[in-house]
Amino acid sequence: MRRALIPLLALACGLTVANLYYSQPLLDLIADAFGVSEGAATVVVTLTQIGYALGLLLLLPLGDLVENRKLTSLLLAGTAASLLLAALSPAYTIFLIFSVLIGVTSVVAQILVPFAAHLAPERERGAIVGKVMGGLLLGILLARTVSSFVGGLWGWRAIYFISAVLMVLLAVALRRMLPSRPPSHDAGYLSLLRTVWDLAVSEPALRRRALCQGLLFGAFSAYWTAIAYELIGEHGFSQSQIAIFALVGAGGAAAAPIAGKLADHGYGSWGSGGALLLAVLMAALAAAGHRSVILLGVAGVLLDFAVQSHAVMSQHEIYALRPDARARVNTVFMTTIFTVGALSSALTGLLHHRYGWTGACVLAATLALAGFTVWAVGRWRATLPVREAANS
Repeated sequence: MRRALIPLLALACGLTVANLYYSQPLLDLIADAFGVSEGAATVVVTLTQIGYALGLLLLLPLGDLVENRKLTSLLLAGTAASLLLAALSPAYTIFLIFSVLIGVTSVVAQILVPFAAHLAPERERGAIVGKVMGGLLLGILLARTVSSFVGGLWGWRAIYFISAVLMVLLAVALRRMLPSRPPSHDAGYLSLLRTVWDLAVSEPALRRRALCQGLLFGAFSAYWTAIAYELIGEHGFSQSQIAIFALVGAGGAAAAPIAGKLADHGYGSWGSGGALLLAVLMAALAAAGHRSVILLGVAGVLLDFAVQSHAVMSQHEIYALRPDARARVNTVFMTTIFTVGALSSALTGLLHHRYGWTGACVLAATLALAGFTVWAVGRWRATLPVREAANS
């Protein structure tokens, strides 16, 4: 692991995953441009995340089958083409189709995270993965700020053109700087997909971590899908003001290296429970303080801190399960996360239309509480043999 490679991997993760979130603060502009309702515009977020889940399921396992440097270059080229065609879309249906393709091809970030774990020394794996994941979270959070500013200046299509250019530049940089990583699986693509299912069945820790992170990400999606509507409707924000608000969430990126170091020192399990509980409290704060922009901002920071902390601690544990199959392990983990996130985005659109901001917050709190319950049950089962031994 060359130290200069860490910031490049973090930047690459941030720029690629940002493609999933550019549309969220622009839903009003997209609805006006295509003459659709706010509820219909929310479908963009859902379909992009569904596309990402499909990419995670069908393309991410290729990280164990295809040389990683070549694979990332091909996927980035596909992302650039999809972004360009989305920007040029003359009709809403066509735009939705290319939004799905943007999601499908934007899985590069999830190929690079296990790649970083593969390159990192074992004693520093949590910290290095945390730094790369910090770049990924900054991409998620700053995507909204950047797209809001760009949308306010040049219209919603401009961010898609800009990102297409960035994907091409990123493909060139990664092609030049990434070391070659030979694949660890050589039995064919269908065999590879079967082993993904086998991993999900045989690794209970992986299932538990994936479900908890998925529910937590669902709470994250509920908050950030509805917040633009709340800021516009309740507080009269402009696109530029929404962009500034989105910056507050970037503070959550500080959680990544902290969480990585805690995981390296053996505190990953209890830290995960604390992150899930923090998300429950965030949803309550967001609902109670909806008339205060400051409280909404604090809630956003806490939520982002919780999501990032839990993700890094989870990846520290699951990447140690099967070092020879980290791309496939990440497939199970991330497909679960973004499937739940897509469902949450769809539910958020329905609940916000009917119940407003309160409906979105109730959904976020319910999902985070469900995740905490899964964690608590897992902790109880893990300590059961110890208690039985003590009683005997």
